[in-house]
Amino acid sequence: MIRKQEITTFDRPEGAIIWDVRDSKSFAEGHLPGAVNQPIDHIDAQQLQDVPTGTPLYILCGGGSKAPRAAELLEGFDDSREYVVLMGGTRAAKAAGIDLEQG
Repeated sequence: MIRKQEITTFDRPEGAIIWDVRDSKSFAEGHLPGAVNQPIDHIDAQQLQDVPTGTPLYILCGGGSKAPRAAELLEGFDDSREYVVLMGGTRAAKAAGIDLEQG
């Protein structure tokens, strides 16, 4: 199941797994604390095996176009999981004053 949530209303649950699907350069320029860089071009079913079953997978990108595509790709690998697209991405997070990490 894919659902959407505005990044500006995201209150990170404890233990949340967040995949930032931008390229590594964009990720290094600023990302949500604790996010893992999983570029959309390199996502495969094997990476999904590292996410515990029953744990929602939060997905975001820079502005909101890659994350929905990544969620659809992941749902194709395993449609029993919950995928949450964080709409607006890191640009909206930054504009809303949400702290981003660099590196």
